[in-house]
Amino acid sequence: MIVTCNRIPVNPEHAAAFEERFADRASLVDGMDGFIAFQLLRPTKPDDPYIVMTFWESEEHFKAWTESEEFKEGHARSGTLPPQTFRGHPKLEIYEVIQSTLHTIKQK
Repeated sequence: MIVTCNRIPVNPEHAAAFEERFADRASLVDGMDGFIAFQLLRPTKPDDPYIVMTFWESEEHFKAWTESEEFKEGHARSGTLPPQTFRGHPKLEIYEVIQSTLHTIKQK
């Protein structure tokens, strides 16, 4: 299993609009082969980035997502956010899971 972490620096005054962008993301990625889970992490400190995490069966499955029409459609939506939404460029990191303990997570 792999985990992707996309660190996205967002100006705090645009945080609500950035979060809304993900409201309908499930219809695009959840049905992809090899997709396991998604998490959007809000920073607790204003200078830290948001982190978009996706979990995949393999790096090949993630790569297929990035080459799909659904990916292009989802990322075209970010073009609707004004440039001042972001404080810099996102940074994508990919990790291989070598140990894991999973529990059911209750959302607020």
